[in-house]
Amino acid sequence: MKYIIGIGTNIGDRKQNISEAVEAFDLVPKTKVLRHSSLYETEPVGYAAQDSFYNACIEIESDLAPGEMLGVCLGIEAGFGRVRTIKNGPRILDLDVILAENETISTPNLTVPHPRFHERRFVLIPLLELFPDGTAYGHNLSKSLLKIKGQGIKTVGAIHESPAGQP
Repeated sequence: MKYIIGIGTNIGDRKQNISEAVEAFDLVPKTKVLRHSSLYETEPVGYAAQDSFYNACIEIESDLAPGEMLGVCLGIEAGFGRVRTIKNGPRILDLDVILAENETISTPNLTVPHPRFHERRFVLIPLLELFPDGTAYGHNLSKSLLKIKGQGIKTVGAIHESPAGQP
């Protein structure tokens, strides 16, 4: 199954946090990162009294079930030392299962599609980079983006920089 994972961070070396999180998914058995968006710097949403975030989205393919993928995300977050204190507050790493290929899931621990992804510019812009036709797994990203006001976002580069002289 293919998944879209949203990645965010606003504590520490934000670029390194995202780069290492992407690498961590490639270490998960029966899981492969297929592609990733650029890095985006974004204004915080929900709790404004914090530093800006770096965000990205990755598309992965995995034999893991959605609940198991949630467990992987929580495990990677824990490995980075994430502590949940303030709702929507500062975090070293935030990993969300945004979409699971053509699946709708509603359990006490997991809702897919992510219930607020269509309200978040920091998810939609990276997703549009991965799905330039404006549709991801049947969801109209372009239409959702038109409804959002504010939420500043700018591209800050690639997740992984190529060594000098390399493509």
